[in-house]
Amino acid sequence: MNNNSNNTAARKSASEDFKQRIRDTKPTRWVRFIIVALLFTAWAAWLGSWWVLIFLVLLFDIYITGYIPLTWWKNSKNPVVKTVMSWVDAIVYALILVYFVFTFVGQNYAIPSSSLEKTLLVGDYLWVNKMAYGPRVPMTPVHFPLVQNRIPIIDTKSYTDWPSWKYRRLKGLGSVERGDIVVFNFPQGDTVCTKFMEESPETYYDLVKKYGRFTIKNNPQVFGEVIHMPVDRRQNYVKRAVGLPGETIEIVDDTIYIDGKAIPQPENVQHNYFFQVDGEFTEADWERLGIAVDDRFDWAVDAKTALANGFKVNADGSVPSIYVSPLTPAMRGMLAADPRVKSVAKASSMPIPLFPEEFSTGWTVANYGPLWIPKKGATINLDEDAWKCYSRVIRNYEGHSDAYIQNGTVYIDGKPAKDYTFEMDYYFMMGDNRDNSSDSRFWGFVPEDHIVGKPWRVLVSFDKDKGLFSGKIRWNRVFKSANPDKEAFAETANR
Repeated sequence: MNNNSNNTAARKSASEDFKQRIRDTKPTRWVRFIIVALLFTAWAAWLGSWWVLIFLVLLFDIYITGYIPLTWWKNSKNPVVKTVMSWVDAIVYALILVYFVFTFVGQNYAIPSSSLEKTLLVGDYLWVNKMAYGPRVPMTPVHFPLVQNRIPIIDTKSYTDWPSWKYRRLKGLGSVERGDIVVFNFPQGDTVCTKFMEESPETYYDLVKKYGRFTIKNNPQVFGEVIHMPVDRRQNYVKRAVGLPGETIEIVDDTIYIDGKAIPQPENVQHNYFFQVDGEFTEADWERLGIAVDDRFDWAVDAKTALANGFKVNADGSVPSIYVSPLTPAMRGMLAADPRVKSVAKASSMPIPLFPEEFSTGWTVANYGPLWIPKKGATINLDEDAWKCYSRVIRNYEGHSDAYIQNGTVYIDGKPAKDYTFEMDYYFMMGDNRDNSSDSRFWGFVPEDHIVGKPWRVLVSFDKDKGLFSGKIRWNRVFKSANPDKEAFAETANR
């Protein structure tokens, strides 16, 4: 009887305590809880995972009942404890908010290279809209929200490999369209040397070709550690989508053809040109043309070589200055109107190793393809040529890492396969600085699970070649559209 009475009293006491906590809750706390609960429920619906609503119980306790003493430090008599914990509390809340915003809404991104000049400039800081194509559910959900893959200074991973979730994308505002500028994870960044992790033409695979796997593995002081990168932790790249799933892309004399039809060039597209000037170009001349310091190159040649390439030679045998730089059509027009400029000539492109390397013999950046872009649900016959073009897709992106070809027969998951059906959509990305862009021509297709988002606005822009009081901040680019060519590009494409 005594035990039963004690249990009854305990239950009654707990019930009365719960009711008292409810009664003591201020109306403002109820309002805050209801707003947060509605937002959390909407997020769960968008996520498509109703099981996460179990955390409403935790939110109810945080805002209403307060059984979990999360704010114990507020009652502390030690001022140091109160001060330190107030900062910890603020930082934790800020990090949680940043995590959700950066994961599901958007985040800032810096342009590190000139591959999209003059559309986007080195030093532009963009706001990337992740809702444009639908945000990905994090594949590495436990990560530090302010860095991509490694924490600076201490040089360690910013994420944990466990838990690891399969690729899933939430419903977005649209899909990738031709002409979109897209931020994505670098597909060939699946394996990296930790000392070669910035955007660079030299990937791990390039280093292997140059030095060999054994050399890389046994020289960590030079190359760093060799690690596999989860998809969403791979380096961020930004390029323009020119080829969509299921299309055939071909480049002929720098003109892009999709399914046999030429598509328009962005207004700011650039190619490398030689131009000869009677006299030296001044800093003011370079500034007037808008050519960055890193894009100014001299071509020092003798009279014989100059004449052989169609350039002028002075009567005394000297060669007027010859430069090579990436130029837009407008920049070429400015040079043509300058009386000091003797000639402007397109720099020719030579056959170099391009994607897919075993299939692209004789291709150049100016004359490339034709190449079909994989589409989800499409089926291809697996002959030797198809294997050369799509083996990386099958092995590295679609999870059949043991696939191989032997005596003309492709084996997938240990079985001979005469055909293959793709599980994802793929895209062909290129930079607007066409002759100076590491893009799909070099490393292949961008799988849909690598797509991060769509740049919306330039938040701020810094010119690395100028001082703080001499034009460091490009005020004319603040809050400018990140893709001013898109509307004209789409209008022309639909004609």
